[in-house]
Amino acid sequence: MRVNATGADTWSSPDSGTRLVYAAGSHPGRVRTVNEDSSLVAPPVFLVADGMGGYERGDVASRLVVESFEPLAARHDLQPGDVEAAIAVAQRNVASLAAEFSSAPGSTLVAAAHVLEDGRGYWLLANIGDSRAYAFSDGVLDQLSKDHSVIQELIDAGEITQEQALGHPERHVVTRAIGAQTDSEADFALVPAPAGSRLLLCSDGLTSEISDTAIFHILSEGMSPHNTVKTLIDASVAAGGNDNVTVVVVDVHGQAVVPDEDTRPSLEVPA
Repeated sequence: MRVNATGADTWSSPDSGTRLVYAAGSHPGRVRTVNEDSSLVAPPVFLVADGMGGYERGDVASRLVVESFEPLAARHDLQPGDVEAAIAVAQRNVASLAAEFSSAPGSTLVAAAHVLEDGRGYWLLANIGDSRAYAFSDGVLDQLSKDHSVIQELIDAGEITQEQALGHPERHVVTRAIGAQTDSEADFALVPAPAGSRLLLCSDGLTSEISDTAIFHILSEGMSPHNTVKTLIDASVAAGGNDNVTVVVVDVHGQAVVPDEDTRPSLEVPA
């Protein structure tokens, strides 16, 4: 299988002693000839963008999203406003493509920036669309982002189950996107990033092919980020490969302090 995966790399925070070990990979799938996904691994920022398959030049749109976040690479003083500003740049740049093509290209976004508050590490998350962020820690898999999609609305209304969402004909229809819907707002969250935890970012090419249970079992195998990325992508392609699939895995090491449940960071996360 033609998996384009990077080897694991390492980044260390000089202020907290946190060490991030990460890898990324992408595959066009079995059906599509163009890979419209893009990813960014530029610590402390990690990102997956999925160009809108129903629009022209989704690959250009997702690449513009990545380029909008590249100036945040190697920053040790990131604040929520920096991520907000990068999203605003991405919205403007992708929206400007509408003048070049007969229909407006668009892209999803899921981004995670490692930030510090009182010496403790957190993931500052932002998402628009149905690319996802998961945390795997102490044998528990949590979905950190919520899809902006027709499928999620059907699930919330009780009309279908999570299992029925796999293979549903409208599983790729999003209700928010960068560029194609310029009034789309990002959801933000601030979640602890303790030592021993693992972050997973992915396009819906993964989650529309394999279940959260399958993802859990692969993450539970304790493989390196590189091998985990490859195994997840291989599983998605083997399950059908109907869409491009992109995966980023980040392991957190060396940050021994776990925030108490009642700790409230003073970082002002956008509403």
